[in-house]
Amino acid sequence: MEQQRWGILYCPKGRSSKQRERIQKVLDERHVQYDFVQSESTDSVERLVSMLIHNGYKTIIVVGGDSALNDAVNCLMKEEKQVRDSIALGVIPNGLMNDFARYWDFKEANLEQTVDWLIKRRIRQVDLGCIRYKNKKGEQCHRYFLNCINVGLIADVMNLRKQARSLLGSRTLSLIVSFFLMIFHRMDYKMHIKINSDVVNRKVMTMCIGSGPGYGQTPNAVPYNGLLDVSVVYHTGILQVFAGLWLLITGRFLNHRSVHPYRTRELTVEEAKHALVGVDGRLIGTPVGSYRVDVEQEVINFLIPD
Repeated sequence: MEQQRWGILYCPKGRSSKQRERIQKVLDERHVQYDFVQSESTDSVERLVSMLIHNGYKTIIVVGGDSALNDAVNCLMKEEKQVRDSIALGVIPNGLMNDFARYWDFKEANLEQTVDWLIKRRIRQVDLGCIRYKNKKGEQCHRYFLNCINVGLIADVMNLRKQARSLLGSRTLSLIVSFFLMIFHRMDYKMHIKINSDVVNRKVMTMCIGSGPGYGQTPNAVPYNGLLDVSVVYHTGILQVFAGLWLLITGRFLNHRSVHPYRTRELTVEEAKHALVGVDGRLIGTPVGSYRVDVEQEVINFLIPD
């Protein structure tokens, strides 16, 4: 395998092949050597990334969103450090949520600029957060994340979006419908959380643990400082929920009076009954018993802009 050849994993947003053709045209114009593989479903991403790794590709580009990137880094973390350190991971944003890509100023609408940056192969080692938990089968599990973990209401919205999408088909429409339906869902969860020397033991609406920007909920998080930003949102009235959504959209989420920010290397959730957990936009369900979230510093080689 030529060292400069890219292995590209394409995760389509819909049935149209126009985006793939556009990407291939830009790559060909710049004389990039590459091989394309396409995922058939969310379950196939890790299998295809593993195939690219074991076939000797040293540059792996994910054309997809946060969930596809999450699958890729979890696949990389299964490899020996020597193998992992020889591989650079990049992204061409192509998902509903491209939060981690946007942090680095990779934009879906600016494909040519993204490819030009990737060609320059500027590498930054980035952190991964990790949740360690027990599933309903009693098995000890762990899952890495680049961007964030959501516990509570936002994870519930993700679940509603998944159900709505299975009925409506459209990703954007399903997201809008899920936010509307959340009004009729549970709005708080009894949580017992230990963060540094602080203990939160009360009703919480949602909690975001971010190694990255966390969809605006951890806007000051930096994915290379060895720390996690945590935003704990206490229960509030429905009008305050919409006020919080407005602050989230306008980038001022931490200004909401019900939001309590922390910064830590690790935290323990002793109890969060019935609270769903989403990792980089993908649900892992509700862990059994207590679980821990920590950070591993500078473990993935990530291609960043010039």
